[in-house]
Amino acid sequence: MNWWSVRLMLTLPPRDENGNVLPHDHEQIEDTDGIIRRVSEVQTYEKNGVRRLSSVVFKASTTGENPGMSVDLEALAIAAGVNPKLHVTTPRWVGSIKFVAGALREEGFQIGYEPLDEDPPHPANPFHGEVWGEFSKPKQRALRALAEWYVPIPGVEIAEA
Repeated sequence: MNWWSVRLMLTLPPRDENGNVLPHDHEQIEDTDGIIRRVSEVQTYEKNGVRRLSSVVFKASTTGENPGMSVDLEALAIAAGVNPKLHVTTPRWVGSIKFVAGALREEGFQIGYEPLDEDPPHPANPFHGEVWGEFSKPKQRALRALAEWYVPIPGVEIAEA
């Protein structure tokens, strides 16, 4: 399956006059869908001999007018015949965590489709999405509690110290 046919699986996201994706809760993303957040080694820390995920994993990763948390949409990759665990794992992104869309929505977050065109050196990502909402400390703790390993980083825990 090619990039353009994948883009047609979901309706395109709403955009502003500058072409930026607007925060939205995409109706074609089911409450049972997996929402994958990539994790790098630099997003971990060690305290008292235990390695854990940094709070940055549970914050908006994009900036600007509508900051959101960059994610991959598991169901979209599967529908395209792509192994999502292989898709999200790269030399930079050595691990990943997974949320369930409905649980994110229960915390007040919106989950939207935001396919990315190729932007060298980054390849196109037709499975990309964003999670928008308030990333306050209590919400970060809630996200941490909802997260489970998708591609674990050996020796790293999700839970806070």
